[in-house]
Amino acid sequence: MDSIWITGMGLITSIGNDRATVGQNLIDLRHGIENPDFLTPDSSPVKVAGTVKDFDVDSSDPEDWIYPVEYAVPRATIRSFSPHVLYAWCAVKQAIQDASLSDEDLTNPDAGLYSSSGGSMRSIHQHFQKMDRRGVMACNPLAIVASIAGTLTFNLVATLGIRGSSTGMVSACASSGHALGMALDEIRLGRQKRMLVVGAEDCNFESIVPFCGMRALSLETDPNFASRPFDSKRNGFVGTGGSVCLVLETETEARRRGVTPYAKFTGWGQGSDGHNVAISHPEGQGLKDSMQNAFKDAKVSSSSIDYVNAHAPSTPIGDASEMKALKATFSKSQSIKVSSTKALTGHGLSLSSIMEAAFCCLALKEGFLPGSANVSSPDPEIGHLHLLRETIQEQVTRILSNSSGFGGANVSLIFEKA
Repeated sequence: MDSIWITGMGLITSIGNDRATVGQNLIDLRHGIENPDFLTPDSSPVKVAGTVKDFDVDSSDPEDWIYPVEYAVPRATIRSFSPHVLYAWCAVKQAIQDASLSDEDLTNPDAGLYSSSGGSMRSIHQHFQKMDRRGVMACNPLAIVASIAGTLTFNLVATLGIRGSSTGMVSACASSGHALGMALDEIRLGRQKRMLVVGAEDCNFESIVPFCGMRALSLETDPNFASRPFDSKRNGFVGTGGSVCLVLETETEARRRGVTPYAKFTGWGQGSDGHNVAISHPEGQGLKDSMQNAFKDAKVSSSSIDYVNAHAPSTPIGDASEMKALKATFSKSQSIKVSSTKALTGHGLSLSSIMEAAFCCLALKEGFLPGSANVSSPDPEIGHLHLLRETIQEQVTRILSNSSGFGGANVSLIFEKA
């Protein structure tokens, strides 16, 4: 069977909006968390977020948004965007250029697009406010397609002229992992030669603050310590937004076009907790199954994994559950290297899985393993896992990336050095 390669990448993240900046910040453990103005009101108990730089999308009119000039969006197109769709537009444009894709490469029936997003809480809220204030017939005719969870797919498929497979995945923080895995299968089944996979989320008051009601967010006010996965004093996650796009292609197609891959995408697995609508299984049962299914799919053993990019969002329950799952999966003698890059970026919700997959591909291509920042007092539950507290320069062969979401959805992805 043809190998599947990652041949293009686009990044709009809290730690940078291009590959070079993101890669350097991963190496230097330089975070992108700030005290943004939109979290200063007294109504917001949370004060930190992984902000998206160089974008001003506060206006309710997309035509007033400010963003990097190289990503110019036609006026007729941007009118149906929510903020995260703009981020995705920019990430996709980067990835297309990075992979040297032509219009024909995108618009022929052999190319598809899968996406993941929770929609735009801000846009939905604003549209309902207008409807309540001015009546139903005053609603923006594009309100629905600009705001609901499918808006990312609707807009990108239409504007890029995609004619192959397309759909959106909604499984909370595992969404873009599902999108990547199912895109991999779509190519393996011979239905497509190429897939663009995109994850994106807004970064504003409405997309972050509601999680306070779940007691899931860190109430730390210092951005330097707010996100600290695996630390014994962790107290919740830090929200972030942005977008990441990855291009998946068969090795044959990539070689035909003469492009160099970041990594091979060799397998994936999923498993469900069957436990609670919002809380991870205490022993990480679904995540253990997910990892085993990924090993089976990639035809490798757990002992062949060199490093795990953990989901670890910096929540007391979530991190503990994953540590137990990892210890049950990787032997003490292996001393598997583990870290969570959410200490730098914050937690991107449905964006997080593909964002961290991109980090893994960068690590494989450039020969480093990102550290887990802000750990001053490691949780004793870490046990025999080798927690990387600093980035190390080491070329490894195989990386596993985990993601977990509401309802006990778990996804594990395996990438190899190309």
